[in-house]
Amino acid sequence: MEDDWIDPDAGKIALGKYARDWINERPRLRPRTVELYGYLLRKHIAPTFEDKPLNEIKEPHVRRWRKKLLDQGVSEVTVAKAYRLLKAILTTAVDDQVIRRNPCRIKGAGQEQSPERPVLSVAQVYRIVDVIEHRYRALVLLGTFASLRWGEITGLQRRDVDLDAGTVRVERQLIQITGKGLIFTPPKSAAGKRTVVIPDLIIDELRAHVKDFTQDGPEGLIFAGPDDGPIRNTNFNRRVWAKALQDADLPKIHFHDLRHTGNTLAANAGASIRDLMTRMGHSSTRAAIIYQHSTDERQREVAQKLNDLARGALDKPSGTQRARDQK
Repeated sequence: MEDDWIDPDAGKIALGKYARDWINERPRLRPRTVELYGYLLRKHIAPTFEDKPLNEIKEPHVRRWRKKLLDQGVSEVTVAKAYRLLKAILTTAVDDQVIRRNPCRIKGAGQEQSPERPVLSVAQVYRIVDVIEHRYRALVLLGTFASLRWGEITGLQRRDVDLDAGTVRVERQLIQITGKGLIFTPPKSAAGKRTVVIPDLIIDELRAHVKDFTQDGPEGLIFAGPDDGPIRNTNFNRRVWAKALQDADLPKIHFHDLRHTGNTLAANAGASIRDLMTRMGHSSTRAAIIYQHSTDERQREVAQKLNDLARGALDKPSGTQRARDQK
């Protein structure tokens, strides 16, 4: 049929050029996503497929490419990201009628199986707070009890924090982009713009922090470094975070694990999936469901509440005879 005809010359374009055009033709991609795609293309896809014509990339080539990455010790998470990118590029090539069939057909190859992140106890969080440099105490507390991402925390301004109401408003994030430095961007999604209610427990610490360390003016950064400038993630991790973990006698964990800890604490405190989605800034339920797993302690609390509820119902005069007999 005429609609099935593919121009054989169209498929002669090299994967590298087509992929770079593919990235450039997506103006709505976030800066961090553009940076990630560029890295995956340059580091993991181009070494194999840079000069290979699109119509010559077949399923065995993709299988061998993926296996080679894994054999070289590239993490399964990174390989899954690279595979998803290659598949998306070649899906567009099919839509553009450049190739007839997408050769990325490995079942499950694009799924990430990330190891479960550690969850700190409240006592462990405060062990970090007790030993970390004073100007970063509130940063640790907000990272935990407001479940904020690094860029959301470092992007907070005075106008975003209402300590009388006990709320933090997330309007932007501050991220590092190669070649551009630190820039403000919108949150990761529309749901990322949100107001988070914080527990009273950390209000006094935040008040002291704003008084001592926050930049002046409504747009002043809540968290600034010793030079009164923005905090860079790499410098913080190397100079401050690693030392705090060592001083607190804790294993090597990521700062982002504080967010994971806060989400777990919120779930154990009874937050619903919708509550977690709002708090985390997610528009889908997938991530929120992760934190709905039950601990043995939580199960015992639920069982005790059921026990108290049932006993209260049985003690009422309106209970059935059977219920009274079971009292």
